[in-house]
Formats: sequence, structure tokens, C-alpha cells
Amino acid sequence: MSEPAPEILAAFEAAKGFMPVVEGLALFEAATEAAKLGLPLLEVGTYCGRSTILLADVARQAGTVAVTVDHHRGSEEQQPGWEYHDESVVDPEVGLMDTLPTFRRTLRRAGLEEHVIAVVGRSPQVAKVWGGRLGLVFIDGGHTDEHATNDYEGWAPKVAPGGLLLIHDVFPDPEDGGQAPYRIYLRALESGDFEEISVTDSLRVLRRLG
Repeated sequence: MSEPAPEILAAFEAAKGFMPVVEGLALFEAATEAAKLGLPLLEVGTYCGRSTILLADVARQAGTVAVTVDHHRGSEEQQPGWEYHDESVVDPEVGLMDTLPTFRRTLRRAGLEEHVIAVVGRSPQVAKVWGGRLGLVFIDGGHTDEHATNDYEGWAPKVAPGGLLLIHDVFPDPEDGGQAPYRIYLRALESGDFEEISVTDSLRVLRRLG
């Protein structure tokens, strides 16, 4: 099993974000396998860069690059009045969330800035102009059906054969969480294009067939 170095894991744990360590370790292992294709590793939904640390470290070791796609204005549940709102990442000048400065500091502290391409924009727009194949796509963006569906339809077709599609916050039981990521997970399996290779709590890892 591939595991991050102690200093990388420490940086992951210190970073602002929501991914538990056990899922982070599963993400790292999957990324290590996917990186063998020599293609970029892309995540949709960056927030403050917690999971990016792991993808960037894998990319550094493999000689490829991690790409992150996020508008950095926060998802629905991170807006004022919602459960995951964090006043410390609000831009006081414009009164909107802006996680980009925190994200950049996260990468700087981890020494991984040069191994990441940060794309600031909305996922569907970026997907339309992204022409290349990807070794890994990690969908961890907005949890509405609209956003999850857009992320899946925009990025899943770009996973290279043998590459991996990861979906976070998959909860089969509605009591545990929102259902949009679960619905795109089912859609991926039903498409016949992907097979499931691992489950770690709410993280699903699928391999592209063909």
C-alpha cells in the first residue's frame, strides 16, 4: 500500500478542509496507481487545498502534474448561514467567500506549488475547453444534482482507459448525507464504462474500462 511521507500527511492534517485521514490515505493510494499512466491528476472542488496536497505529492513523485478546478467562492453548504460556513475565508472587500489565498498558502507551506496547476473557474466551462486525457478525476465539488451531474458529464469522459474516477461524499443512505454524489456514482457504474475497485467510507474509486 502506498502511503504519504509523514511530512505530507502532517500538511494534509493541518490544512483547512473536510476529508478524513482514512479517505485521504485511500485517495493517495488511488492517485499513486493512476499516476503510472503519466497523465495529469485532476480534482473538481478544491476549497483550501487539503486533498490537493496528496495529489500534488503523487504528481511530484510521478513526474506529472495535479490540476485543480474551483471557482473558489464556496459551494452551497459553505455560504453564510449554512453548516460549513467559515468566516475566515470571506473576502472583506467584496463580502464573498474566496478560498484561493488560503489554498495558495496551503500549497506553499507544503512545498508543492510548482506541481499544481490551479484553474479558477466553473467546472462545466473548464471541462468544455479541456482537450486532453486524464489519469485521474476526483469529483468533490458541489452537492446539488445540477453541480454533481455537470461535474460527471464534463469530466468522466476525459478519464483515460485504465484511469480512475473518484467520487467523494457518496452516501447510499439519505440519513447520512446528500444524494447527488451517490446518483452520479450509480450512473458511472450503470454506464458500463467503469468498474468499482475500492470503497473507503464515502470515497468510491472506479476504473475506466477499455
